[in-house]
Amino acid sequence: MKENFRRHSLCQARDTVVSIGLEEYRAEQIFKWIWQKNAEDFSKMTNLSRALREDLDRRYSIAGLEIAGLVREGQGAHKYLLRLEDGKEIESVFMREGRRRTICVSCQVGCPLGCRFCATGLIGLTRNLYAYEIADQVRVIQKAVGEKCTNVVFMGMGEPFLNFVEVVAALEIISSPLGLGVGRRHTTLSTVGLVEGMEALLRSPIRAKLAVSLNFADEEQRREYMPAARYNSLLDIMKVAKAYSCEKEMVTFEYVMIKGVNDRLSDAKRLVRLLRGIPSKINLIPYNEHPRLPFRRPADQRIEKFYEYLLNSHHTVVIRKSKGQKILAGCGQLSGKA
Repeated sequence: MKENFRRHSLCQARDTVVSIGLEEYRAEQIFKWIWQKNAEDFSKMTNLSRALREDLDRRYSIAGLEIAGLVREGQGAHKYLLRLEDGKEIESVFMREGRRRTICVSCQVGCPLGCRFCATGLIGLTRNLYAYEIADQVRVIQKAVGEKCTNVVFMGMGEPFLNFVEVVAALEIISSPLGLGVGRRHTTLSTVGLVEGMEALLRSPIRAKLAVSLNFADEEQRREYMPAARYNSLLDIMKVAKAYSCEKEMVTFEYVMIKGVNDRLSDAKRLVRLLRGIPSKINLIPYNEHPRLPFRRPADQRIEKFYEYLLNSHHTVVIRKSKGQKILAGCGQLSGKA
């Protein structure tokens, strides 16, 4: 079976072409054909000689992800079921709002964290995605919609910090001017609050935005609904989040509001106390219901009351109007199903 050239980072591509006797600049030509011009085989690479194209075709493939399913919602959300080379499937979402064209990518097939209110957690983890599989979600969807992506969010299936090496390599492809050309400050990594991964991102040269799926301001309640919280205390999360906001980019705290669980005024007061002194933004996300889960969205009046209390704090507060709820493409609804 031929090796997939798409698996190579730009640095690896340079090493590869030199190892087979080609000039180093050929790597950049091939890289642009693969990531910017959507070449499906080497024969399309017209600035390479025919003999070179045939030689590359004998040695390598450039297979990408395959669209296995698509559902659209009238509000500008498309949900894609994408098939990997090994037949496994993931979901990615395209969202159109104003001038923004956002693609929500997955970084794992499934997720091992088992948050009780998240549909992805129901399927467990099959495997991590490779860097090229993460980046190729952006390429494939851009080609399908015929529009250039402006923002990439790692808020699909999986936890980025459990696949950090591949996520960083994917960011190289996504942000490279020879690759997909999406600036790192237009990319967001969302985590349930894995402190070790947050610290690694803080120490790295990467200046991506960081979003923490907080959801509960009470330690015991958070541990009950989010198993990963047993190993990552709120105190430690707040310490790293404050450092990230002060040294890199302002952190966003995501708070999924679930009816009768964390939507009381006392929960809002606890949240304000927890975030005191941390420059940050709060995204309130009314729960996106899923047929396989028992949780429900709070009433609008309850959400508004919660929101109005938070407005008195020193944080930017936004009620996120999730797109794609009706097609199960909203936050926490992806489950890798056709």
